[in-house]
Amino acid sequence: MARLTLNKANQIIKGAFAKANEMGLKPLAIAVFDAGGNLKAFQRQDGTSILRFEIASGKAFGALAVGVGSRWLHNQAKDRPHFLEGLSGVSGGRIVPVPGGVLIKDAKGEILGAAGISGDTSDNDEAAAVAGIETAGFVADAG
Repeated sequence: MARLTLNKANQIIKGAFAKANEMGLKPLAIAVFDAGGNLKAFQRQDGTSILRFEIASGKAFGALAVGVGSRWLHNQAKDRPHFLEGLSGVSGGRIVPVPGGVLIKDAKGEILGAAGISGDTSDNDEAAAVAGIETAGFVADAG
């Protein structure tokens, strides 16, 4: 059975930073959480602005909260703002409903955790998260 170990979480971060470098992205912050919502690893590149930990964490937390990548939450915000308002309320405002929160799954589809990235555009954040997750040998679900 696959596990999200500290070593694997750091591989996700390393792979995401490599993809960001390849794409020429702005400095990123990356938070990796296990399936229980516990922070496994976090790193921020030099030059990131403030609140990047909170934004990256909110993207990952949102993905874990609903069991699908945060792109789905972003789409729901357009069509069902009342749903997002309620979700924000019950989560204590911890959910950031924009792309960049990606579920980490094993080959059988079991959720092992989530990675959240903040620093560039949401689409670019998501692309870096997907690359990092796949680099570590897991399946990425962006929603």
